[in-house]
Amino acid sequence: MQTHLDCVPCFIRQALEAIRTASDDPALHESLLRTLCKEISTMDLSTPPPVMVRTIHRHVKRMTGLADPYAELKERFNQHALELLPSLREEVAVADDPFELAVRLAVAGNSIDFGTRHDISEELLGRVLTKARTAEFLGSIPRLRQAIEDADSILYLADNTGEIVLDHLLLDQLPLDRVTFAVRGAPIINDATMADAKRTGIAQRVRTIDSGADLPGTLLEESNPQFQAAFRHADLIISKGQGNFETLNTDPSGKIFFLLMIKCGVVARDLNAPVGTFVAMPQSELRNRTMKVHEADCLSRK
Repeated sequence: MQTHLDCVPCFIRQALEAIRTASDDPALHESLLRTLCKEISTMDLSTPPPVMVRTIHRHVKRMTGLADPYAELKERFNQHALELLPSLREEVAVADDPFELAVRLAVAGNSIDFGTRHDISEELLGRVLTKARTAEFLGSIPRLRQAIEDADSILYLADNTGEIVLDHLLLDQLPLDRVTFAVRGAPIINDATMADAKRTGIAQRVRTIDSGADLPGTLLEESNPQFQAAFRHADLIISKGQGNFETLNTDPSGKIFFLLMIKCGVVARDLNAPVGTFVAMPQSELRNRTMKVHEADCLSRK
């Protein structure tokens, strides 16, 4: 997915929120925004939005000297989700369709994203979990079930902290001997790293690797050899989150199944669905949908 002009205000907002999270020094706030405006003026719009997001957060780390500015928020939501997990597991166990409910709750966890909004709270997560139980999904959860049954090797791309605790619910439904779970290679916003996978028990139950990159998404050319091999050899890639969608939606492999919550107007426009929509969509269906949206957009401009 290319960067749109509508992404630029989001970059500015995210930069200011990030530096204010890391420091209360107004001089640093101004310095970051001035630096970022210069970066934006020369950025390559053909690259996906997470590339500029990474630039923002690298500047924040450099200016503040903090290796993980979101560490406290990450721990807070990991802990909160761990407290919710036992009761959610009990609910899934007695559901009419445990797989479907597990998918719904795991996708609801994608709302814990401090890159798209800074007012996330435990109460907000509770409301999203409630909505996800009955909400209409864009795509098809039954098609995901079938794709899992057909796959000999599954790569599960994680997204955020807190969210990965709810990924336990979906992992409970998967053949774990065929699954590799992947996290980010270094701290970036509140995305999950290997430390979070260990903290939340993921690494203790399924083979876990990291991408080797500090990108809030997935670019194969920037990933380490272990991750690239896992990506190539997987029959099915379960891709969680909007950042992975933004970097992988044009991947030519055709074996990706996207699970996310739409959290910005640009992605909403690409998928022709409102912000807040839950998505469980195979790559082939997503391609057809975005092509139709772009064709309609072109026709409307003539």
